[in-house]
Amino acid sequence: MKNKWLQIALSVFSLGLAVLLVVYLPQIVHSLTGKPVSWREIGALFGSLSLGQIALMTGLWLLSLLAYTFVLTNSLPGLNNLQGLALNAAGSAVSNLLPFGGAVGVAVSWGMTKGWGFTSRSFVVMTLVSGIWNTLFRFVLPAVGIIALLLAGQVPNATVAKAGWTGAISILVICVVVAVALYWERAAVWLGKGIDAVTRLLRLKFHASEAFHRLRADTADVVRTRWAGLSLGMVFFLGFQWAIMAAGMSATGAWPGLAESIAVFALSRVLTSALITPSGAGIMESGVAALLIAFGVDTAPAVATALLFGFWTYTIEIPFGGLALGAWALLRRRNGRNAGAEPPSAISKAT
Repeated sequence: MKNKWLQIALSVFSLGLAVLLVVYLPQIVHSLTGKPVSWREIGALFGSLSLGQIALMTGLWLLSLLAYTFVLTNSLPGLNNLQGLALNAAGSAVSNLLPFGGAVGVAVSWGMTKGWGFTSRSFVVMTLVSGIWNTLFRFVLPAVGIIALLLAGQVPNATVAKAGWTGAISILVICVVVAVALYWERAAVWLGKGIDAVTRLLRLKFHASEAFHRLRADTADVVRTRWAGLSLGMVFFLGFQWAIMAAGMSATGAWPGLAESIAVFALSRVLTSALITPSGAGIMESGVAALLIAFGVDTAPAVATALLFGFWTYTIEIPFGGLALGAWALLRRRNGRNAGAEPPSAISKAT
């Protein structure tokens, strides 16, 4: 995507599609579930929210941002939590505005870390490690959602339950194998041989194990010493995000049960991978509302919950990230002017 006009056209199309999906969300939900709902009903539920409920969701949102800073500070030794907060907010804002915006978000993050004095090498390691942990937990979440439903007995028959257990355990085993291989060299060798065997079986003309070993070599030191902090950061980040959804469900009268809420949350995080719109905006809300309705929630509360959750995990990140990026730019400019105003002797002493 080196053509600037193509980037602009795709961005406008993607954002326009996201807006259309949200505007026509009642109609989309009606087509998916057969149950009608109007914006008047949804608006009435929004109007019934108390200041206490809004404050609770705001606090949970801030806590989720703070929790994710520990993923970044453990990925990039020397980064502090305030810098991690700015980095996360600015990168998310850019990613939320553009299709395939992750690459642009990475570029913005690189510029910020460069301005703080970090090397390109350390930034690459941070990007790889945080990306690996996000991917692993994105795989784990569906398994957790399936297991929650199985334990709650929310399956139609024994055949479906058996398939669910098989799928969930398989996903968890794969994630554990990859995590152990990143930490333990002997496990990495075994996994590399297994990957090569699969590529030979599929007659693929590349050595996937070489790419994996290069990835492990780049990230081994951070993974070996900081895996616990990375994992706890992701657990608390996702936990607070689930709490935002739970608070929204409670506020709108859409609470379907603990197991069901976990399954809905897992689906929401998977649907954010739909790249046709930035962060799956519009698609995530449709899927969340449809699944809540399938769990017996009334249509208006289900749609209202989906929109509330989309606001706290997508929409609000755009202005907040813009403020963070603007503050970083202003501070960088001011620091540059201050450095330029100092006499040469002071600058040399400081250096």
